[in-house]
Amino acid sequence: MDDESVTRLVLHAYGLKELCIPRSCWGCQITDHGLDQLSKAKCISNLVSISLWGLTGITDKGVGQLISRATSLQHLNIGGTFITDASMSVIADSCPHLKTIVLWGCHHVTEDGLTLLVNKCRKLESINAWGMRVPLDCFIGLLTISPALKILPKEMLLGAE
Repeated sequence: MDDESVTRLVLHAYGLKELCIPRSCWGCQITDHGLDQLSKAKCISNLVSISLWGLTGITDKGVGQLISRATSLQHLNIGGTFITDASMSVIADSCPHLKTIVLWGCHHVTEDGLTLLVNKCRKLESINAWGMRVPLDCFIGLLTISPALKILPKEMLLGAE
C-alpha cells in the first residue's frame, strides 16, 4: 500500500471512524504526501482513532496536515515514527477530545512536547511512552498536571513512588 492506494480507499469511505494504516499490517509506505492527501477526505473530521504506527516515511509536516483536521480524535498511535514537538503542538491544539496516545519509541519528542500535550488535552487518560528519551522528572511533572493520567509502561514510574 502506498500514498495513492490508501488515499483512493479513504476518499470514498464517508462513514469511516477508525483509520489504521501501520507499516506492519499492509507494509504501508505512506509519506507526508499521502497524509496530506488523506487530510482532504471528508471522513477525517469524524475519525475517533488513527494509527500511523511505524510509518517512518512521515514527518511533522504530514502529521500536522492530517491531525489538524482530525478534530474528533480520541485515540492516536504514532509510535515508531520520527515526529518531534512540532507534531505534539498540532495534536495539543487540534485534538481536545484525545484520550489515549501511543508515543512508543518517539525519540525526538521532548519534555516540552509532552507537557504541552497534557496541559492542552484535558481529557487525556493514557500515554504510552515506552522508549522515549525524557527524564523521569518529566513524567512526575505530567502527573502533577493530571494526577489520573496513566503513563505506560508502569515500570517507568516505579522508582518515583
